[in-house]
Amino acid sequence: MKSSLIILMLSVMFFGCQSTSKENKKLLLPVIGDKKLAGTDGKDTIYHTIQPFSFINQFNDTVSEKTIENKIYVADFFFATCQSICPKMSSQLVHVQNAYKNDKDVLILSHTVNPINDTVEVLNGYGQTYGAIKNKWHFLTGNKKSIYDMARFSYLVNALEDDGTEEGFLHSELFILVDAQKRIRGMYDGTDSLAVVKLISDIKLLKQE
Repeated sequence: MKSSLIILMLSVMFFGCQSTSKENKKLLLPVIGDKKLAGTDGKDTIYHTIQPFSFINQFNDTVSEKTIENKIYVADFFFATCQSICPKMSSQLVHVQNAYKNDKDVLILSHTVNPINDTVEVLNGYGQTYGAIKNKWHFLTGNKKSIYDMARFSYLVNALEDDGTEEGFLHSELFILVDAQKRIRGMYDGTDSLAVVKLISDIKLLKQE
């Protein structure tokens, strides 16, 4: 009888752990973008991933897919002379940077949609305004078409010029969370402080995977 009770208790503990494990799996973030099945049995899933890129940051250093290798990062689009949503977005990214300033595996990549104006020098000054940490928060410039294509085809957001707005550019207000396998795991309104709190929390979740 005593041995049966012990076995029953162990069984409860085992299945309890199994249940907790399943609950943890439910907490995993979704993978955003097109998916397709592959493999001989059709059970392997190929997810949308960020394509190779090469841009220049505010220190005139090259930032490419090698920079983000095995890193979690947040991407967004802005331009230095923007007076509408960009200041709010950049201020919110300060909170993201501060939350992970000592974590070398979390980066921020901010892409200008006005590379003609936003030179290395301009981006350097912009970065200083928001206290950007070198090698943590990259402000990127480069070929305009390449930047716009990255927005549309890799990050699945808008980046347009001459859209009829007063400032002449239109870009998404979304922050894009990318995991260490270059998959999009979340999109967050960069002008909404509560959404950014969730972003910071979701980064912690990704680090547990």
